[in-house]
Amino acid sequence: MYKFISCTLLVAFHVSITEGNSPKYTYYDPYTLVELQCDQCPPGSFVKHDCTTEKKTECAPCPSNYFASEWNSHKDCQYCSNVCKELQFAKKECSSTNNRICECIGGFFLDIEFCSPHKECPPGYGVVQLGTPDSDAICSECPKGMFSNVTSSTAQCQKQTNCKKLGRKVLHKGSSTHDTVCKEEPAISCEIDVTLCEESLFRFPAPPENWIMTLIQRFSSTAVTLQQINKIQETHSVAEQPFYLFKLYKSQSKADDSFTPLLKDLKECEKGVSNLLGPLNLTTKNIMTLMRGLPGKHVRQEDIERTLKTCDRPKHLVKLLSLWRNKNKGNTIEGLKQLKMGQLPKVLRKRMKKLGQFLSGDSMYSLYQKIILEINGNQTQPVKMEVLL
Repeated sequence: MYKFISCTLLVAFHVSITEGNSPKYTYYDPYTLVELQCDQCPPGSFVKHDCTTEKKTECAPCPSNYFASEWNSHKDCQYCSNVCKELQFAKKECSSTNNRICECIGGFFLDIEFCSPHKECPPGYGVVQLGTPDSDAICSECPKGMFSNVTSSTAQCQKQTNCKKLGRKVLHKGSSTHDTVCKEEPAISCEIDVTLCEESLFRFPAPPENWIMTLIQRFSSTAVTLQQINKIQETHSVAEQPFYLFKLYKSQSKADDSFTPLLKDLKECEKGVSNLLGPLNLTTKNIMTLMRGLPGKHVRQEDIERTLKTCDRPKHLVKLLSLWRNKNKGNTIEGLKQLKMGQLPKVLRKRMKKLGQFLSGDSMYSLYQKIILEINGNQTQPVKMEVLL
């Protein structure tokens, strides 16, 4: 009779564990002498009473400062024993399901039982694997073309500066511990040594015979020396001497205004140039084509690009023409006459042609005559600079 009942109970129990989802543990019931498969208790609890043939496992929550991180069949929870040491902080505090988790503060890693600082890579070496709270940083020597000039536990090797890509020359070659140093390019200034109107005036096709001597007498002896005048007369033709003498005077006479009042009418001329060039809406490609169409040596592309970024319209075009003139020691008015205009937009061709005509036309001739008379001490009426657009 007894055996029959026990078998019946066992069959009923096995049905219940097939339906359950919790992990099981084996328990031998001392009262019924039956080996039972009891449900384990979930994380955060412990077994208060084992299961019986009539009751399921009874679980109880872990008390304060105790935890159970897994399903279990224990009769008590584990004590939260971890205590964060020096240079550590509690990444996760003690709870019913986990022990206190300690971690090294930033820049340190756990080395056996203590937090040690991450390795610092010296100059010439870079970090190839950053340190973590559990592992040290890994250093490696900088490969060719890269450098590191710091001692650091986080800095990687950097690429050497490519001076060629920047359009500059190498001043100091780089190494594994130092970057390549490029030669500094002079900053583009939008100021112009001699304006187009000044150049046209002092390069007028038919200067008077006493033009150069009249200018010399007008210039302050402190602005231009006799030695400089002699060098200009030896180096340049009679027709070019007034221009180079005025250019020298202008570059050295910032504090000397003895000649400036005589050139006040040039402002009207400059307004005429602005009226010609100001309305032009040109692309970078248009301007590149324009500069490549001038005879002689070309202005460097990087200088063109920097001028376009630095100078406002229409000053950027005037500045570029000035750069071309100085690079070729040329004559801008003659350069415009030789400009190859085939690939230029129609509106730009028209304006460049009018600019050349304006700088050598009747208005400039009237201004030229007025300046001559003013220098010789005669009074004249203002010259009206006319520009036909």
